[in-house]
Amino acid sequence: MQSITESLQSMNLTGLTEREASSRLQKNGYNELPREKRKTTFKIVLEVLKEPMFLLLIFCWIIYLILGDIKESFLLLGFVVVIIFITIYQENKTEKALDALRNLSSPRALVIRGGQRKRIPGREVVQGDIIVLSEGDRVPADAIVVTSTNFFVDESILTGESVATKKKPTKNFKILMQKPGGENTPFIYSGTLVVRGTAIAIVKSTGIETEMGKIGKSLEVIKTEKTNLQKETNSLVKYFAIYGISACVLVIIAYGILKGNWIEAMLSGVTLAMSVLPEEFPVVLTLFLGLGAWRMSKKNVLIRRQQAISELGSTTVLCTDKTGTLTQNKMAVTKLYWNNQTCFIENNKKIPEQFHEVVEYGILASQKEPFDPMEKALKELSRGNESKFIHKTWHLLQEYPLSDKLMAISHVWSKRGKSENIVAAKGAPEAIIELCRMDFNNKKRILKEVASFSKEGLRVIAVAKSSSIGPLPKDQHEFDFEFVGLIGFEDPIRPTVPQAIKECYDAGIRVIMITGDYHGTAQNIALEIGLKNPDKYITGDELENLSDSQLKKKIKDVNIFVRVVPQQKLRLVNALKSNGEIVAMTGDGVNDAPALKSANIGVSMGERGTDVAREASSIVLLDDNFTSIVNGVKMGRRVFDNIRKAMSYVFSMHIPILGITVLALIFGWPLILLPVHILFMELIIDPTCSIVFEAEKAEENIMKRKPRNPKEKIFNKRTLNHSIFQGLGMLLSMAALFYFTFKSTNNEYLARAMAFSNLIFSSLLLILSSRSISKPFYKTILEKNKAFWFVAIGALFFLALSLYTPFFNEVFRFSTLTIKELGISFGVALLGMLWFEIVKHTHYLHYDKKRFIPK
Repeated sequence: MQSITESLQSMNLTGLTEREASSRLQKNGYNELPREKRKTTFKIVLEVLKEPMFLLLIFCWIIYLILGDIKESFLLLGFVVVIIFITIYQENKTEKALDALRNLSSPRALVIRGGQRKRIPGREVVQGDIIVLSEGDRVPADAIVVTSTNFFVDESILTGESVATKKKPTKNFKILMQKPGGENTPFIYSGTLVVRGTAIAIVKSTGIETEMGKIGKSLEVIKTEKTNLQKETNSLVKYFAIYGISACVLVIIAYGILKGNWIEAMLSGVTLAMSVLPEEFPVVLTLFLGLGAWRMSKKNVLIRRQQAISELGSTTVLCTDKTGTLTQNKMAVTKLYWNNQTCFIENNKKIPEQFHEVVEYGILASQKEPFDPMEKALKELSRGNESKFIHKTWHLLQEYPLSDKLMAISHVWSKRGKSENIVAAKGAPEAIIELCRMDFNNKKRILKEVASFSKEGLRVIAVAKSSSIGPLPKDQHEFDFEFVGLIGFEDPIRPTVPQAIKECYDAGIRVIMITGDYHGTAQNIALEIGLKNPDKYITGDELENLSDSQLKKKIKDVNIFVRVVPQQKLRLVNALKSNGEIVAMTGDGVNDAPALKSANIGVSMGERGTDVAREASSIVLLDDNFTSIVNGVKMGRRVFDNIRKAMSYVFSMHIPILGITVLALIFGWPLILLPVHILFMELIIDPTCSIVFEAEKAEENIMKRKPRNPKEKIFNKRTLNHSIFQGLGMLLSMAALFYFTFKSTNNEYLARAMAFSNLIFSSLLLILSSRSISKPFYKTILEKNKAFWFVAIGALFFLALSLYTPFFNEVFRFSTLTIKELGISFGVALLGMLWFEIVKHTHYLHYDKKRFIPK
């Protein structure tokens, strides 16, 4: 680090003081992207209280206070408070997960403050800070380079250019920042990656004033459209609310006129409204998507917009990057060439003696502590045989870096006690051929071998050697190099990818690979992972020359796009969407953000992705693994299935609750269900049962279905009929039990207790029947689902409390039931179970048993 100190001293740069830095941080804010404002606790509470169901609860609470029923009133109020606390907890948990990701993704920066080097979080860098950058660092802010050594930066996340850009220092510290792009400029940008060399720079812009920040800020104005699932749920609740309020008004008027008791009439009307309002629908949606997001986070998938989980189940096309997603983003040496001989390197395979020189000189031409993936692969190859390939006692005298004119690097090494120095060179085969001054025939022979390597999808470098005595030349061309051999590298595919690709095809999902690499490499990867049509591909240049209509036609059967820059991804997404596809798109760079935003499901990378890409996406892959996306699709299908099961169950349960209230009014029965009974059902049984369905495993062969039509509604005609028939069965048994009990005993409290017990038993049996769309209840009861038993025990416990404790007995207006009476109530519910199974069997009679696709 002596050279850094000397550079700083020569330019009289000591950096900001801590006080200056703190002052600028307070003035300009943190060096981070803008984010959506967090909801305050007050706002969350306000949103909860604005829900129609809660307004009805508060209205009931007021009526009970007027009637003097203090116990019932505060029981209702307790339900409101509990649900508010649950909602606040869920909101805070989601925000904390996103904050944790931001903290992980924020790079750390080495700054000079008060003449001392100090490493700080990237978000604390301020304008005027002096930053020290070296190979592998992420640039924390927009800055100008004031001194550097062989300094190259990868700006592809801003420019789309895959080739690293060389930077040159400036002595003009007041120079204004310019747009990204171009060689030999002093400008470096937040989020870009240093791939070679070292530099000292002065920060000019931070946060939203950086180039990356400006792109991130522009994305704020793009509003994310609500999913079809959200729209349908909101529409259902809206319609039910309108009908419920209308029915409520009619019942109040009718009851008041007929019986003259307007307080009772209001309670009856509110009870009816509460029975009609399916307020569980939003609860089910939020809960399922929230828990689905939690389950997926355990598998390295972070859901930024929970509704995207269900959208995944509709995906028809999955567009994925190659590097790091399909592959391991980790180079490995797989083939060596020496003296007209080739050698394939497999796991733990011993390197033949004659190829040792190729590996040895390749390592000698690399950094001691490499960052470059190829150099890392060479060092990894020597593991276990370091004494043969790595010379720890040798001293590096000089490095001849890569240049625009010669894509090769040379290292000169001195051996202890020897006057002769060893020179090792590696680089592009054409550059090494030039250094070796090969004749035409040898050059042709080597390039033929290079072409053979490339056809196998390998990246190739060549290695050469020389020796030197005395003063070293200024240029590496002056050494008398001898050609040593070739080294072939590949980025191995992730072992789980071929099976994941097969799952996609089984599920009717097309997979498209988009890469900036050459077609040979891409096609080899495609063959390895089992991608369809590996012989067809379109290059970025060809894509540029296609009209939109031509692209729409071509894209129907081409699954490989090569030499593609990030800006072209948006065209591909739009072409696929115009063909009616539901597109999931992966991306990691700033310029991927528009494509991620336009795709139905944007998937950004957690390990190598940028904040801007994450902000534009719906899903973040924390491990950048393709298999995680496929798991997400499976989870999306499971979530939609289980939401449908839960909502069908909830709808069925509302029919007896509504029906028994209407029947009581028609036949002049006493009120059977009061608001407190409905709350027992709505706020204890139903939401908890939603947890049961959420925990339910995926149906068999769920990944053998075709993708779900995104326009398909949860409540299509078949599902609605299914729910109605099940609900009518429960209503019939409950009404019959109340009628005969009331008629034979003339005991309102006993009849109410019998009817309500029957409703609880029927509810639990309906859960068993509804847990699977394809299996009978006696099979599902044996399958593991702890949540069901938790619900069953909890519901029966509270039923026992309401029946056998004086306090709740009085609140619920029940009589204590004998064992025989409980048995009768359960027996009638058990007969209803047979009805549930008949309805389910009839409903799914036309279901394809192999693919579960409704005909």
